[in-house]
Amino acid sequence: MALIALGLNHLTAPVALRERIAFPPEATAPALAELVAVPGVREAAILSTCNRTELYCNVESGAEAAPAAWLNRHRELTSGRVDEFLYRHHDADAVRHLFRVATGLESMVLGEPQILGQVKDAYAFARDAHTLKTPLERLFQNTFAVAKRVRSDTRIGANPVSVAFTAVRLAERVFADLSEACVLLIGAGETIELAARHLSEANVRRLIIANRTLDNAQSLATRFGGYAITLSDIGKHLAEADVVIASTASRDPVLLREQVAAAIAARRRKPMFLVDIAVPRDIEPAVAEIEDVYLYTIDDLRQVIDENLRSRREAAREAEAMIELSVEHFMGWWRTLDLHNPLVDLRRDAEANRDETLAKAQAMLARGKTPEEALAFLANTLTNKLLHAPSANLRAAALRGDEELLRAAERLFDINAGIRD
Repeated sequence: MALIALGLNHLTAPVALRERIAFPPEATAPALAELVAVPGVREAAILSTCNRTELYCNVESGAEAAPAAWLNRHRELTSGRVDEFLYRHHDADAVRHLFRVATGLESMVLGEPQILGQVKDAYAFARDAHTLKTPLERLFQNTFAVAKRVRSDTRIGANPVSVAFTAVRLAERVFADLSEACVLLIGAGETIELAARHLSEANVRRLIIANRTLDNAQSLATRFGGYAITLSDIGKHLAEADVVIASTASRDPVLLREQVAAAIAARRRKPMFLVDIAVPRDIEPAVAEIEDVYLYTIDDLRQVIDENLRSRREAAREAEAMIELSVEHFMGWWRTLDLHNPLVDLRRDAEANRDETLAKAQAMLARGKTPEEALAFLANTLTNKLLHAPSANLRAAALRGDEELLRAAERLFDINAGIRD
């Protein structure tokens, strides 16, 4: 049995490939079902964000290559096409990687908090798809605990930054005073919500929020003093926008070259600043060819993001130490899975005795016995069955003078607890 984490991210793969590999929410459950149907794959979870797509699997020994082979087939890639961009982690390294991802140590913006919510979403998808069993279930629960501890015990979250924050900061560099700018936000998800909050705090002059569903756009617009439109109305308002920030879940571009060209002409060549922080991209790449239009993708934000890292690096070192300790604890538990655990047999036998005795007590009621008689039978029989083997073995140990076993029994069953209390 082995833990496998494999994937690609903003450091290992270009945005075009990340678009090809990404799993939208509606495709995740079917993909998980297909993945766990692969021989040797026992459990699976898929984490897919704008910056990364990762598979977390529990596989049988000898099946370590199965998840990567499945990914190539599922995305209809030439065999090995994606291999040069993939990173692969096994066992302790896989655990460490997930802990680092969830705490933001692997994010484009060091320590950004959004990734933890995305990891929780990946866990929820896998749980709902029934592709988790005890090992991965426990790994994710440990991951959430580690992330919470790092967040509360270090300054990794100090001076909040995110991709949305970085996009707004970059806009502030282009337009020194956002209180004089009109900003169009495309989308209504968490990233756009964060951008709206930052823009509101910067007292942006006019805020337009466009979304496929008008109600969602209206909800954000109401909270942040904006104006809501549908995606189909973007063309009517695009020329107003000095800044455009786009982040939707669309599989196809929502802003095309001809739309931006018409808007820049209507603006009489007044520059426009566009930031596309979606994967797949929301803004057609050819928009960058238009004069007086400045288009940044999520990859272009890296230089700006680097400037926001300084205050978090010391906290990251503290987080690393906490993560290492947590990895050791989890792997200690993981190694016990390959050992025979007598607790499993003990619980199985106890449950079998319980079911057998309960059935007999129910039969007594069906034959007309009183509830008191059935309960007395149930209690006495269960007590005798559960204590029979330990009692016989302890009597034999006492007769042969086996003090080691007797002392072990005292610790195991906490026999003197009642006296101490």
